[in-house]
Amino acid sequence: MRYKTGILSIKAKKKGKNMDNFSRLAPFIRDYIYKEHWEDLREVQVAACNVLFDTSDNLLLSSGTASGKTEAAFLPILTKLYENPSKSVGILYISPLKALINDQFNRLYDLLSESHINVTKWHGDSSRTEKNKLLKNPNGIMQTTPESLEAMIMNRKSEAITLFSDLKYIIVDEVHYFMCEDRGAQLLCILERIQRLTNIIPIRIGLSATLGDIESAKNWLTTGTNRKCSAPIINSEKRKLRLSLEHFYVKYDAKTAKEKELMKAYYQYLYAITFNKKSIVFSNSKAEVEENIAHIKKISEKNKTGGDYLVHHGNISSGFREYAEKKMKSSDAPVVTGATVTLELGIDLGQLSRIVQTGCPLSVSSFVQRLGRTGRRGDPSEMWFVFREDNSKNNEEFFKAINWNFLRCIAIIELYLTEKWIEPIKKDKLPFGILYHQTMSFLVSAGEISPPALASYILSLDLFKNVSQKDFRTLLRHLITINQIEQTENNGILIGENGEREVNRYEFYTVFENPKEYSVKLGAEEIGTIQEAFPVGESFALAGRTWETISIDKSAMVIYVKELPGISKISFVNSASSNVHIKVVKKMLQCLISDTNYKYLSNSATIRLSEIRQMAKKSKITTEVIIKISEDTYGIFAFLGSHELITLSIILSSFGFANEPFFDRQTPVCLFITERSYSEIYEILDYIKTHNLDKNALLIPDTFEIEGKYNEFIPRELLKKEFIEDFIDIDSLKNNL
Repeated sequence: MRYKTGILSIKAKKKGKNMDNFSRLAPFIRDYIYKEHWEDLREVQVAACNVLFDTSDNLLLSSGTASGKTEAAFLPILTKLYENPSKSVGILYISPLKALINDQFNRLYDLLSESHINVTKWHGDSSRTEKNKLLKNPNGIMQTTPESLEAMIMNRKSEAITLFSDLKYIIVDEVHYFMCEDRGAQLLCILERIQRLTNIIPIRIGLSATLGDIESAKNWLTTGTNRKCSAPIINSEKRKLRLSLEHFYVKYDAKTAKEKELMKAYYQYLYAITFNKKSIVFSNSKAEVEENIAHIKKISEKNKTGGDYLVHHGNISSGFREYAEKKMKSSDAPVVTGATVTLELGIDLGQLSRIVQTGCPLSVSSFVQRLGRTGRRGDPSEMWFVFREDNSKNNEEFFKAINWNFLRCIAIIELYLTEKWIEPIKKDKLPFGILYHQTMSFLVSAGEISPPALASYILSLDLFKNVSQKDFRTLLRHLITINQIEQTENNGILIGENGEREVNRYEFYTVFENPKEYSVKLGAEEIGTIQEAFPVGESFALAGRTWETISIDKSAMVIYVKELPGISKISFVNSASSNVHIKVVKKMLQCLISDTNYKYLSNSATIRLSEIRQMAKKSKITTEVIIKISEDTYGIFAFLGSHELITLSIILSSFGFANEPFFDRQTPVCLFITERSYSEIYEILDYIKTHNLDKNALLIPDTFEIEGKYNEFIPRELLKKEFIEDFIDIDSLKNNL
């Protein structure tokens, strides 16, 4: 060892295991550790070394943000790659975000500076020169996204074989994100297809800061590998938390001076709690992000207090996003960035002082992920919630006057504080949209193939193990009918004329929706994208600034603009959606019943909670399930999750009880039933609770919809099967009714 008197050596007497692992690391890594003045290997790094040095298991590392997970994965496998170089790319790092790849690239570049191990970024914005260099001499680490891998194995199979012929390790970052998205299903198929191309099964390493169900994550990570998966328990340090929840009454269509003052007070508060702090203001919609930053920035300019006020979301150009990321990370001065989920994942933004959330986070997982952005270097993790609510709602019926999302936010906080609970992630059993996508992708790479051979290949992918031969045959026949595929004279299967148009679109590599949008340009510089073409002379907000349309090129989908001072209208459709877990809704009920005064609530928030509790008590929804709403309408307030409420609605409809589910934005609230007596409703609920029901016998309405980019190519009979299998949950309904 080069540095026998280094800091780690001095501590060796107390921490023998750490020293053993340190001595096993490659010399360039030991040099780097010494140079960076690390005092010790962290617990997660020791645990990773023990698994990766001494076993051939897959590895799942779940620990908090900034706990050293990335280094824990890379230090031992870089050592093994250094000692036994691969004949191809040795490590494949997969991330959901290009920005995260760029961030990790910079971190790895310093670590590898004296190792002779190369790291190459491979995604849509990467240099073609660097990609060609890697193809000529496959080695080291390749960083990529699922979409870039899809494009490779679909169109350049020989290149994939060359690059991965001796692949030893695959790192999947942000496992929790992939597990709950179609991109994760796509990724599992891609990894299994690479295994078949190369005839090797690399060790997989999954990284996450927010996992509620470790066993589910282990099963997901090991899909198609037949390897054991180790998931060492990491005793994370207890962090100090600072939480605050504030509530404002406002008037959204403010006309009078008094009404405008209410809204002004809300923005003044956002300005005050972010003033002189490096912080992120998270919102669930791009429109609200733009709106918040525009008003905070205006207040700052009026007060002449300076500071950077930036915006970061999916409709901002990569240049603007990267500028915001670099500014957040490198600036010692206060920077306030408004963001959606794009800054929720693990991009290194340096030391943040405070996280602000306007409204309710979409889930406990999202709350924990955002909270974890602060609290580094021993400082408390700090998150401030801010709610605004139209005060005219108080004059409406109780079920509308109750702010269910305010209540849901408290439930989310309490579930994590008191139980450390995070939503488990359910793996869909019949992902027919992904089945279509992977079938078409494979046909592009394979050319003509017989139906039995196609079925044998596709249905043996682990993701599709629940799809029957009959259902796959139904899909193929439908695709032939709509000319997505065609059958040759030799009974082989090929891509059809309509299918050619689909697979040749750049957007085919993705399994998530990309709505058609206009590119907004200031000269040659792209600002971002919007969904509405504002006419010439009109102004709109984007990237925290105001722009005026000066010309529109409709054929190229480009809007040319000039910058204006002031605040203007926002142009975004709110696409945020979530399935609310039943445990969250049950915790909401507990919050209503309880008289607990939560310490993080401000005076106004405490008053609002008290008002909500009084309304709930007066309406009797905390003690009775069936509530009379009007002369001919009853409401069923069973406090069910999204899936359970939809299941109850469909069961009732199947028994002839016309009903309408009521959601307050994403939060499931109740079901309304008209022209039925109390006793009839009571009897049917009792029957549902006490009798066995066959979900396949339920009457699914023709209007049912399943989100999915490629569901337009799936026959309705298969989509109905998918809906029944993956969205109807009779057991959970009966257990919680």
